[in-house]
Amino acid sequence: MTKLKPLLLIALILLLLLIPAFGGKYILYMTIHILILSVFALGFNLLLGYTGLLSFGQAGFFAVGAYASAKILLVIPSLLLGVIGGAIAGGIAALILGYLCVRHTRIYFSMLTLSFGMMIYSLAWKWRDVTGGDDGLVGIPRAPFDIPWILSINMTPMENYYYFVLVISLVSIFFLYRLVNSPFGLTLKGIRDSENRVAYAGISIRTYRLLSFTIAGLYAGLAGALLPPLESTVTPPLAHWTHSAEPVMVTLLGGIHTFSGPIVGSVLFYILKDIIVRYTQYWLIWFGAIIVLLVLVFRGGMVIFWTERVWPRLKRI
Repeated sequence: MTKLKPLLLIALILLLLLIPAFGGKYILYMTIHILILSVFALGFNLLLGYTGLLSFGQAGFFAVGAYASAKILLVIPSLLLGVIGGAIAGGIAALILGYLCVRHTRIYFSMLTLSFGMMIYSLAWKWRDVTGGDDGLVGIPRAPFDIPWILSINMTPMENYYYFVLVISLVSIFFLYRLVNSPFGLTLKGIRDSENRVAYAGISIRTYRLLSFTIAGLYAGLAGALLPPLESTVTPPLAHWTHSAEPVMVTLLGGIHTFSGPIVGSVLFYILKDIIVRYTQYWLIWFGAIIVLLVLVFRGGMVIFWTERVWPRLKRI
């Protein structure tokens, strides 16, 4: 399996690069959403899978990134500036709120993140001068990708924007992969497994939790910043706690203690959703039931099920 990983990764990247050649607009649109959710869920899994903290407020940072990106794009038509600004805004919001949240653990931490997330949701509804209230922000341009005096690429075609999101997603995935496999990532795993032992080693538990929370917020902000140019609008429901449930579901579906789990879960999430909505308007009921069934049957997630049960049996054949 270890030898196959590089080949599978290369094949996957080639497939993603070739999607605009054989896929229609809808396939591109779906793939962009999968990439955005993957970045969102990977940041969340840094908290849950590697640090042992369950957050129900990540949608708040997603919305902060989306609104910040939208405001920048409405004033300065620069896609790169909008995405960077949205990611930084999400990270700053996570740093400020995380300072208050990481003082607590377990259910107290989860409830605090839920409360702060709903506070951001309320601000999105009430702060009409900035967020547009229930109307949201509309007419957000898909600005060109500009590097002054060097490069300018028109992002109006869906294919061009797809490649932009793909590159940003791959870079962010690679960065997080190196991070979780660094001494920093090992320290987070130690805090997850036994925070007392890590504390006895002279490491500040609260500092590492705050750093993990901030990076997760940065990734949520980055994912949110990629949405406005695609949809041309941003509305308050992006900050609702139900949106925070999406990274939780895809992480459980793919696998909590695996790096690729949230990515696999994101793909399955959108495939299942797309199939179910074609047959019933009550898709949420069926979708929820199927997700619960998959989580119960495939304990540990789909990635663990494949690597520990299916692949060893295939090797014996």
